[in-house]
Amino acid sequence: MPSVKFPQRKFVSVDPSKCIGCGICELACSQEKGEENPLHSRIRVIRMKPLFNFALSCRFCEDAKCVKACPEKALSQAEATGVLTVNENKCKGCDWCVQACDHGGITIHPETGLAIACDLCGGEPQCVEFCPEEALDLIATDEEADKRMSDTIAKLPAESERIASIVKNRDWKSIMGEAETRSQKFSQKLEALNKKSRNKKK
Repeated sequence: MPSVKFPQRKFVSVDPSKCIGCGICELACSQEKGEENPLHSRIRVIRMKPLFNFALSCRFCEDAKCVKACPEKALSQAEATGVLTVNENKCKGCDWCVQACDHGGITIHPETGLAIACDLCGGEPQCVEFCPEEALDLIATDEEADKRMSDTIAKLPAESERIASIVKNRDWKSIMGEAETRSQKFSQKLEALNKKSRNKKK
């Protein structure tokens, strides 16, 4: 069901069954914010071994615990979308918002010491555009995001067996073909991202 409080709410969500943990989303995000360090990204990749990777970003919750937890009242949300805004003049980097978040969607910038969260890049999230596996898109409900996670977890045993069978039978041709296809898509997106970055600097 669409959000009642934020009728235009949409947030970046990952399909873990597609995510390969490449980190291009982190690079695209940091570059969009005028930085070159993926550690400064508003989206974060969680790498749980080769079989399970996923990305986390702000969900713009209706009942945002981070907003309630902030002792400085430095966090607010847009009326229609719920997109989070951090008032840098008020934020003290206390980390209470990070601890309050159930989704890992807010973090502290490693250099400024201030809270940072996804702002959807003004409506065109670069992480979505440059994901080589099309594992990221915009959705409107927590239920859909949670279902993607649970569906992927349910498939893990079968996927593990598939990979074990490939290795056992030394079926390198099939797995190398898969890897080559992914490498090509990764290279294409990375080149497009680097080209965009170079053009912005001109």
